[in-house]
Amino acid sequence: MDEKNKPLKVSFQQKERKNGKSFLSFKGYTVVSCGTLRRELNYLRDTGFLDADKILYTTPGLHERQTELERQLIRQLLNAKKYSKKIIVVYGERCYLDPVNPSRDIDRVIQEQGEGISRIQARSCIDMLTSANEREKISRGGKIYWLSPGWVENWKQIFKEWDAAKANETFPQHNKAILLDGVNFFDEYSQKFPEKILGFSDWMKLEIEPYKISLGRLKSLLLKCLKQE
Repeated sequence: MDEKNKPLKVSFQQKERKNGKSFLSFKGYTVVSCGTLRRELNYLRDTGFLDADKILYTTPGLHERQTELERQLIRQLLNAKKYSKKIIVVYGERCYLDPVNPSRDIDRVIQEQGEGISRIQARSCIDMLTSANEREKISRGGKIYWLSPGWVENWKQIFKEWDAAKANETFPQHNKAILLDGVNFFDEYSQKFPEKILGFSDWMKLEIEPYKISLGRLKSLLLKCLKQE
């Protein structure tokens, strides 16, 4: 764990490693996340970091369909209560805004579902993977359209309501697209499905450049969601 994340006062049990050092546990929590981050969260689960009781996902790209996002989020929060008393929501503050009542944001929706629910403190899924300062360094002054593995895999679902005019208005403003890859996704995916990478790149009219990152920021943000004493 990074030094900047210490100290954390936590009210859950710590587990002991064989070398005598302790690490923090997500036992007693269920995670509810946008499906765009499925690969990253499953990787953290499979490598032993995210030992939550359950991880539940909504459909990727629902920030483009706000009413459906709210419906699926509430449904999964209700499902999560069947597994755990405490819930961590992996959605950014910019992912949802009530189309009828702009003062009702994602935190309001979460609060309406009762106690014991915390949300990861980030603006978006991209912000969960790299901070604004990190993205500035990676971009080297260029105007970048940021992607994650989930965006590449699910781009047709995410952008299914976009027409050519909206795409042409949005993507050509950028110099290129950078894929923030914390799970060694790009090499394998581009070998197996080169046509899918090329199809997305052609549709955006942008080159897709992979950039390897660690999942340190995502880990840190998840740890901060754990209830403090």
